[in-house]
Amino acid sequence: MDNFRCGFVALVGRPNVGKSTLLNRLVGQKISITSRRAQTTRHRILGIKTQSDYQMLFVDTPGLHAAQPRAMNRYLNRAATDSLAAVDVVLFLTDGSRWQDDDDWVVQRLQDLSCPVIAVINKIDRIENKQTLLPFMGMLAGKREFADIIPLSARTGDRLAALEAAALRHLPVAPPCYDEDQVTDRTQRFLAAELVREKLFRKLGEEIPYALTVEIESFKEEGRLLRIHALIWVAKAGHKPIVIGHKGQLLKEVGREAREDMQQMFERKVFLQLWVKVKEGWADDERALRSLGYNGT
Repeated sequence: MDNFRCGFVALVGRPNVGKSTLLNRLVGQKISITSRRAQTTRHRILGIKTQSDYQMLFVDTPGLHAAQPRAMNRYLNRAATDSLAAVDVVLFLTDGSRWQDDDDWVVQRLQDLSCPVIAVINKIDRIENKQTLLPFMGMLAGKREFADIIPLSARTGDRLAALEAAALRHLPVAPPCYDEDQVTDRTQRFLAAELVREKLFRKLGEEIPYALTVEIESFKEEGRLLRIHALIWVAKAGHKPIVIGHKGQLLKEVGREAREDMQQMFERKVFLQLWVKVKEGWADDERALRSLGYNGT
Protein backbone atom coordinates (compact mmCIF):
# COMPACT_ATOMS: atom_id res chain seq x y z
CA MET A 1 0.00 0.00 0.00
CA ASP A 2 3.07 2.28 0.01
CA ASN A 3 2.28 3.61 -3.48
CA PHE A 4 -1.51 3.61 -3.12
CA ARG A 5 -3.15 6.75 -4.50
CA CYS A 6 -6.40 8.32 -3.36
CA GLY A 7 -7.93 11.69 -4.22
CA PHE A 8 -10.94 13.71 -5.34
CA VAL A 9 -11.77 14.25 -9.01
CA ALA A 10 -14.48 16.85 -9.75
CA LEU A 11 -16.60 16.67 -12.91
CA VAL A 12 -17.68 20.14 -14.04
CA GLY A 13 -19.21 21.70 -17.13
CA ARG A 14 -22.30 23.43 -18.41
CA PRO A 15 -25.64 21.58 -18.19
CA ASN A 16 -26.21 18.50 -20.34
CA VAL A 17 -22.63 17.68 -21.39
CA GLY A 18 -22.77 14.17 -19.91
CA LYS A 19 -21.21 14.50 -16.46
CA SER A 20 -23.59 12.05 -14.78
CA THR A 21 -23.30 9.55 -17.62
CA LEU A 22 -19.51 9.73 -17.30
CA LEU A 23 -19.66 9.27 -13.52
CA ASN A 24 -21.81 6.16 -13.87
CA ARG A 25 -19.46 4.79 -16.53
CA LEU A 26 -16.36 5.45 -14.41
CA VAL A 27 -17.82 3.83 -11.30
CA GLY A 28 -19.31 0.94 -13.24
CA GLN A 29 -22.89 1.27 -12.05
CA LYS A 30 -25.69 3.81 -11.91
CA ILE A 31 -25.49 6.17 -8.96
CA SER A 32 -26.29 9.49 -10.65
CA ILE A 33 -29.56 9.97 -12.53
CA THR A 34 -29.58 11.04 -16.16
CA SER A 35 -32.03 12.52 -18.65
CA ARG A 36 -31.95 14.74 -21.71
CA ARG A 37 -33.15 17.66 -19.60
CA ALA A 38 -30.53 20.19 -18.59
CA GLN A 39 -29.92 20.49 -14.85
CA THR A 40 -31.02 16.95 -14.04
CA THR A 41 -28.23 16.79 -11.45
CA ARG A 42 -29.10 19.02 -8.49
CA HIS A 43 -26.82 17.72 -5.75
CA ARG A 44 -23.19 16.80 -5.31
CA ILE A 45 -22.90 13.08 -5.95
CA LEU A 46 -19.79 11.16 -4.88
CA GLY A 47 -18.85 8.10 -6.91
CA ILE A 48 -16.13 5.82 -5.53
CA LYS A 49 -13.93 3.61 -7.71
CA THR A 50 -11.46 1.36 -5.89
CA GLN A 51 -8.74 -0.71 -7.56
CA SER A 52 -5.74 -2.54 -6.12
CA ASP A 53 -3.50 0.53 -6.31
CA TYR A 54 -5.86 3.52 -6.18
CA GLN A 55 -9.20 4.93 -5.06
CA MET A 56 -10.72 7.71 -7.17
CA LEU A 57 -13.44 9.80 -5.55
CA PHE A 58 -15.44 11.32 -8.40
CA VAL A 59 -17.59 14.34 -7.56
CA ASP A 60 -20.49 14.87 -9.97
CA THR A 61 -21.76 18.45 -9.88
CA PRO A 62 -24.78 20.37 -11.18
CA GLY A 63 -24.23 22.08 -14.53
CA LEU A 64 -22.74 25.57 -14.28
CA HIS A 65 -24.60 28.26 -16.20
CA ALA A 66 -24.42 32.05 -16.41
CA ALA A 67 -28.18 32.78 -16.16
CA GLN A 68 -29.41 32.70 -12.55
CA PRO A 69 -33.06 33.86 -12.63
CA ARG A 70 -34.29 31.57 -9.84
CA ALA A 71 -33.18 30.61 -6.35
CA MET A 72 -32.80 27.05 -7.70
CA ASN A 73 -30.38 28.24 -10.41
CA ARG A 74 -28.30 30.11 -7.85
CA TYR A 75 -28.26 27.04 -5.59
CA LEU A 76 -27.06 24.81 -8.45
CA ASN A 77 -24.17 27.16 -9.25
CA ARG A 78 -23.19 27.35 -5.58
CA ALA A 79 -23.31 23.55 -5.23
CA ALA A 80 -21.10 23.09 -8.29
CA THR A 81 -18.60 25.82 -7.35
CA ASP A 82 -18.34 24.66 -3.71
CA SER A 83 -17.49 21.15 -4.94
CA LEU A 84 -14.26 22.48 -6.45
CA ALA A 85 -12.78 23.26 -3.05
CA ALA A 86 -9.98 20.91 -2.02
CA VAL A 87 -10.18 18.55 -5.02
CA ASP A 88 -7.02 17.11 -6.54
CA VAL A 89 -7.96 17.33 -10.21
CA VAL A 90 -10.87 18.77 -12.23
CA LEU A 91 -12.39 17.20 -15.33
CA PHE A 92 -13.90 19.98 -17.45
CA LEU A 93 -16.48 18.41 -19.76
CA THR A 94 -17.68 19.90 -22.99
CA ASP A 95 -19.75 18.57 -25.89
CA GLY A 96 -17.48 17.90 -28.88
CA SER A 97 -20.25 18.71 -31.36
CA ARG A 98 -20.75 22.33 -30.25
CA TRP A 99 -19.16 25.02 -28.08
CA GLN A 100 -21.53 27.37 -26.26
CA ASP A 101 -21.28 30.65 -24.35
CA ASP A 102 -21.82 28.77 -21.09
CA ASP A 103 -18.68 26.73 -21.86
CA ASP A 104 -16.68 29.97 -21.89
CA TRP A 105 -18.39 31.01 -18.66
CA VAL A 106 -17.35 27.75 -16.98
CA VAL A 107 -13.74 28.12 -18.19
CA GLN A 108 -13.66 31.56 -16.58
CA ARG A 109 -14.79 29.99 -13.27
CA LEU A 110 -11.82 27.61 -13.46
CA GLN A 111 -9.13 30.21 -14.06
CA ASP A 112 -8.11 30.61 -10.41
CA LEU A 113 -7.92 26.92 -9.55
CA SER A 114 -4.52 25.72 -8.35
CA CYS A 115 -5.18 22.03 -9.14
CA PRO A 116 -4.72 20.50 -12.62
CA VAL A 117 -7.67 20.73 -15.03
CA ILE A 118 -8.18 18.05 -17.68
CA ALA A 119 -10.39 18.99 -20.64
CA VAL A 120 -12.74 16.17 -21.63
CA ILE A 121 -14.37 16.39 -25.05
CA ASN A 122 -17.43 14.18 -24.65
CA LYS A 123 -19.92 12.66 -27.12
CA ILE A 124 -17.36 11.94 -29.86
CA ASP A 125 -19.55 9.00 -30.89
CA ARG A 126 -22.02 11.57 -32.25
CA ILE A 127 -19.43 13.35 -34.40
CA GLU A 128 -19.66 12.00 -37.96
CA ASN A 129 -16.58 13.84 -39.26
CA LYS A 130 -13.82 13.03 -36.76
CA GLN A 131 -11.50 15.45 -38.58
CA THR A 132 -13.36 18.29 -36.83
CA LEU A 133 -11.93 17.08 -33.49
CA LEU A 134 -8.42 18.41 -34.15
CA PRO A 135 -9.46 22.07 -34.67
CA PHE A 136 -11.87 21.74 -31.71
CA MET A 137 -8.96 20.58 -29.53
CA GLY A 138 -6.86 23.48 -30.82
CA MET A 139 -9.61 25.96 -29.96
CA LEU A 140 -9.91 24.44 -26.50
CA ALA A 141 -6.15 24.63 -25.89
CA GLY A 142 -6.35 28.37 -26.52
CA LYS A 143 -8.90 28.90 -23.74
CA ARG A 144 -6.50 28.10 -20.86
CA GLU A 145 -3.68 25.72 -19.97
CA PHE A 146 -5.02 22.19 -19.53
CA ALA A 147 -3.07 19.29 -18.04
CA ASP A 148 -4.53 17.07 -20.79
CA ILE A 149 -7.16 17.24 -23.51
CA ILE A 150 -8.95 13.91 -23.95
CA PRO A 151 -11.76 13.17 -26.44
CA LEU A 152 -14.05 10.31 -25.37
CA SER A 153 -17.58 8.95 -25.30
CA ALA A 154 -19.12 8.53 -21.86
CA ARG A 155 -22.03 6.67 -23.46
CA THR A 156 -19.91 3.93 -25.09
CA GLY A 157 -16.87 4.06 -22.80
CA ASP A 158 -14.52 4.74 -25.73
CA ARG A 159 -11.17 6.15 -24.46
CA LEU A 160 -12.29 5.95 -20.83
CA ALA A 161 -9.03 4.23 -19.85
CA ALA A 162 -7.04 7.19 -21.18
CA LEU A 163 -9.01 9.55 -18.97
CA GLU A 164 -8.56 7.40 -15.87
CA ALA A 165 -4.81 7.17 -16.49
CA ALA A 166 -4.54 10.94 -16.93
CA ALA A 167 -6.47 11.64 -13.72
CA LEU A 168 -4.50 9.05 -11.74
CA ARG A 169 -1.23 10.85 -12.47
CA HIS A 170 -2.45 13.83 -10.43
CA LEU A 171 -3.71 11.96 -7.36
CA PRO A 172 -1.62 12.05 -4.19
CA VAL A 173 -0.14 8.99 -2.51
CA ALA A 174 -2.61 8.39 0.29
CA PRO A 175 -4.61 5.56 1.90
CA PRO A 176 -8.20 4.90 0.78
CA CYS A 177 -10.97 6.98 2.33
CA TYR A 178 -13.76 4.42 1.91
CA ASP A 179 -14.24 0.66 2.05
CA GLU A 180 -13.39 -1.08 -1.21
CA ASP A 181 -17.00 -2.24 -1.82
CA GLN A 182 -18.55 1.24 -1.34
CA VAL A 183 -19.54 3.07 -4.55
CA THR A 184 -21.15 6.26 -3.17
CA ASP A 185 -21.56 8.20 0.06
CA ARG A 186 -25.29 8.75 -0.60
CA THR A 187 -27.98 6.90 1.34
CA GLN A 188 -30.55 4.57 -0.19
CA ARG A 189 -33.20 7.11 0.85
CA PHE A 190 -31.51 9.80 -1.25
CA LEU A 191 -31.03 7.46 -4.21
CA ALA A 192 -34.70 6.43 -4.09
CA ALA A 193 -35.83 10.07 -4.38
CA GLU A 194 -33.44 10.63 -7.28
CA LEU A 195 -34.75 7.60 -9.18
CA VAL A 196 -38.33 8.87 -8.94
CA ARG A 197 -37.22 12.32 -10.13
CA GLU A 198 -35.34 10.78 -13.05
CA LYS A 199 -38.46 9.00 -14.31
CA LEU A 200 -40.47 12.21 -14.02
CA PHE A 201 -37.84 14.19 -15.93
CA ARG A 202 -37.85 11.63 -18.72
CA LYS A 203 -41.63 11.61 -19.13
CA LEU A 204 -42.63 15.25 -18.66
CA GLY A 205 -42.35 18.27 -20.93
CA GLU A 206 -39.74 21.01 -20.98
CA GLU A 207 -40.94 23.27 -18.16
CA ILE A 208 -42.40 21.15 -15.39
CA PRO A 209 -39.27 19.16 -14.37
CA TYR A 210 -37.52 22.29 -13.12
CA ALA A 211 -40.49 23.05 -10.87
CA LEU A 212 -40.76 19.66 -9.20
CA THR A 213 -38.79 17.78 -6.60
CA VAL A 214 -39.16 14.52 -4.69
CA GLU A 215 -39.12 14.04 -0.94
CA ILE A 216 -39.04 10.62 0.73
CA GLU A 217 -41.64 10.83 3.51
CA SER A 218 -41.12 7.28 4.78
CA PHE A 219 -38.40 4.66 4.17
CA LYS A 220 -38.88 1.47 6.17
CA GLU A 221 -37.05 -1.86 6.02
CA GLU A 222 -39.26 -4.86 6.74
CA GLY A 223 -37.03 -7.89 6.34
CA ARG A 224 -36.30 -8.23 2.60
CA LEU A 225 -38.92 -5.58 1.78
CA LEU A 226 -38.39 -1.84 1.48
CA ARG A 227 -41.58 0.18 2.00
CA ILE A 228 -41.12 3.67 0.51
CA HIS A 229 -43.57 6.58 0.48
CA ALA A 230 -42.50 9.52 -1.71
CA LEU A 231 -43.97 13.00 -2.13
CA ILE A 232 -43.66 14.74 -5.49
CA TRP A 233 -43.76 18.51 -4.92
CA VAL A 234 -44.84 20.77 -7.78
CA ALA A 235 -44.74 24.57 -7.85
CA LYS A 236 -48.19 25.24 -9.34
CA ALA A 237 -51.63 23.69 -8.85
CA GLY A 238 -51.93 23.32 -12.63
CA HIS A 239 -48.88 21.03 -12.68
CA LYS A 240 -50.45 18.41 -10.41
CA PRO A 241 -52.87 16.85 -12.96
CA ILE A 242 -50.08 16.83 -15.58
CA VAL A 243 -47.79 14.85 -13.29
CA ILE A 244 -50.60 12.44 -12.38
CA GLY A 245 -51.62 12.00 -16.02
CA HIS A 246 -54.90 10.82 -17.55
CA LYS A 247 -56.55 8.44 -15.08
CA GLY A 248 -53.29 8.39 -13.13
CA GLN A 249 -51.45 6.63 -15.93
CA LEU A 250 -48.27 8.75 -15.96
CA LEU A 251 -47.81 8.48 -12.20
CA LYS A 252 -48.34 4.69 -12.40
CA GLU A 253 -45.63 4.41 -15.06
CA VAL A 254 -43.23 6.55 -13.04
CA GLY A 255 -43.86 4.42 -9.97
CA ARG A 256 -43.40 1.13 -11.82
CA GLU A 257 -40.15 2.16 -13.54
CA ALA A 258 -38.70 3.72 -10.37
CA ARG A 259 -39.61 0.64 -8.33
CA GLU A 260 -37.94 -1.68 -10.84
CA ASP A 261 -34.74 0.40 -10.73
CA MET A 262 -34.81 0.49 -6.93
CA GLN A 263 -35.17 -3.28 -6.72
CA GLN A 264 -32.16 -3.71 -8.98
CA MET A 265 -30.10 -1.10 -7.14
CA PHE A 266 -31.02 -2.16 -3.58
CA GLU A 267 -31.26 -5.89 -4.37
CA ARG A 268 -34.52 -6.38 -2.51
CA LYS A 269 -38.27 -6.13 -3.09
CA VAL A 270 -39.66 -2.59 -3.00
CA PHE A 271 -43.18 -1.35 -2.27
CA LEU A 272 -43.41 2.24 -3.56
CA GLN A 273 -46.24 4.72 -3.11
CA LEU A 274 -46.26 8.17 -4.74
CA TRP A 275 -48.29 11.28 -3.93
CA VAL A 276 -48.29 14.63 -5.70
CA LYS A 277 -48.60 17.82 -3.64
CA VAL A 278 -48.35 21.56 -4.38
CA LYS A 279 -45.87 23.95 -2.74
CA GLU A 280 -46.37 27.22 -4.59
CA GLY A 281 -43.17 28.77 -5.97
CA TRP A 282 -40.80 26.49 -4.05
CA ALA A 283 -38.03 26.73 -6.69
CA ASP A 284 -37.89 30.53 -6.23
CA ASP A 285 -37.82 30.42 -2.41
CA GLU A 286 -34.49 29.96 -0.61
CA ARG A 287 -36.21 28.80 2.60
CA ALA A 288 -38.37 26.27 0.74
CA LEU A 289 -35.27 24.96 -1.04
CA ARG A 290 -33.51 24.34 2.28
CA SER A 291 -36.58 22.60 3.72
CA LEU A 292 -36.60 20.22 0.74
CA GLY A 293 -32.94 19.26 1.17
CA TYR A 294 -31.26 21.79 -1.14
CA ASN A 295 -28.64 22.80 1.39
CA GLY A 296 -25.45 22.47 -0.63
CA THR A 297 -24.69 18.86 0.31
